[in-house]
Amino acid sequence: MTAAPASDLSPVRPEGTHNFRDIGGLPLGSGDRTRAGVLYRSDALSGLTPRGLEQLAASDIEVVIDFRTDMERQMGPDILPATRPPRVVQLGVLEGAMAGLAQEVLRSASQQSDPEAVSRAIEAALAQIPSLPDLYVSMLQHGASAFAETARTVAESDGAVLVHCTAGKDRTGVAIALILDAVGVERAAIVDDYASSERNLAGPWTERMFGMLQAMGLPRTPALDDLVAATPPVAILTALEWVDANHDGAAGYLRSGGLTDAELDALRRRLV
Repeated sequence: MTAAPASDLSPVRPEGTHNFRDIGGLPLGSGDRTRAGVLYRSDALSGLTPRGLEQLAASDIEVVIDFRTDMERQMGPDILPATRPPRVVQLGVLEGAMAGLAQEVLRSASQQSDPEAVSRAIEAALAQIPSLPDLYVSMLQHGASAFAETARTVAESDGAVLVHCTAGKDRTGVAIALILDAVGVERAAIVDDYASSERNLAGPWTERMFGMLQAMGLPRTPALDDLVAATPPVAILTALEWVDANHDGAAGYLRSGGLTDAELDALRRRLV
């Protein structure tokens, strides 16, 4: 069976998004490929232009899964069509990477009045930033039920499903990797799809995020740079190796979160 690469199957990216794509066209070990028009992934929809909103409204997306925290949604609400709006499913995985950092910085700074004490509090908050592999393993340890619900929603939905967080790379990246692994997508293709987020986010999106952090008084550090925009292959490989070691693969992990065998079969039928 032949199919175009996933990037060729995607519809026009809604204007105002940076990390939007269809996961169709990815190869499985069986020789099949994932079906296009079923599952999409993206950064937040808070920056949609009027044209982007029209494009989203004209798409086949009927469900939006939003992994962001309440704080993130308040800072940047999704822009959704007023006519035939998609059903929104809000799922918490782990305190959002950027939102958690912002909350910790604001909490630490608010408890201080001396400028030097504020600087020390910010440095202490930055020192707590985990590496991306450690962050992903922590997500997996705490988020099995949310990731299983994501897979269930994809399996049971009649229309297409869009999964997003803020950047569309960490929480979304882990969720998509689990689903792809569970249906048998080749691991190299999963890693390539994950890694493409860094290229997609480079430029205006990344610079805007760094500008926001600079306005908060946060200095650039390697760990912070990774948290904002990096998608190194080792991070998602570490996550998948963790589910291999602890659950005999993503399918077993999703079962641990409540996904049934029947739902797993339905997920495979939807995506393959």
